Amino acid sequence: MSKNTLYNFISIEGNIGAGKTSLATKIAADVDARLIVEQFAENPFLPKFYEEPEKHAFPLELSFLAERYHQLKNEFANQDIFKPNIVSDYYFLKCLIFAKTNLKNDEYDLFTKLFHIINDSLPKPDLFVYLHNSIPKLQENIKKRGRTYEQNISDEYLEKIQNMYFDFIKQLTNTKVLVIECDTIDFVNNPTDYIKLLDAILKPYQIGVTRIII
Repeated sequence: MSKNTLYNFISIEGNIGAGKTSLATKIAADVDARLIVEQFAENPFLPKFYEEPEKHAFPLELSFLAERYHQLKNEFANQDIFKPNIVSDYYFLKCLIFAKTNLKNDEYDLFTKLFHIINDSLPKPDLFVYLHNSIPKLQENIKKRGRTYEQNISDEYLEKIQNMYFDFIKQLTNTKVLVIECDTIDFVNNPTDYIKLLDAILKPYQIGVTRIII
């Protein structure tokens, strides 16, 4: 990237309300990279899922799988020679994390078969950044951004997703993973916090999991 040549593709991840899109947007602008933002708000199954999870979980996860695949495939197929580097606000792996959380066993088994068929054709990030927040902090962020369909998300659901992320992170191989503790920083409104966070992300890391506190 323009400020660091180590990473051509950075994926920012985290639980609901972690600040993934805000951080990815700021980083992409500052290092002059292309930004990939997940278009989840346009998914018609999402509000339905929060109202009736069991009824709409499978079509929701399948639609996210298809949308993320097509978005990433198209973005990487249409390279920009002036902006060859990419920052995204999601990692395709999240398809499995939410599917494991939301689907029944037989549905998940079918889902994983579809996932692995298409996952091998997608590029993997050079650095996977996970923003870790406590459940109260996530709820605070969710309330602040005010999306109607998110306001009744339970602590139990957020905790389940969080645990699932860590389970999958432990299984990752040949991946540089950076876990950042975010409870005590405000990278959206505090420029000093953001600069510290940006500097930490653009440092070199070894393959494996690195945990930092800003």
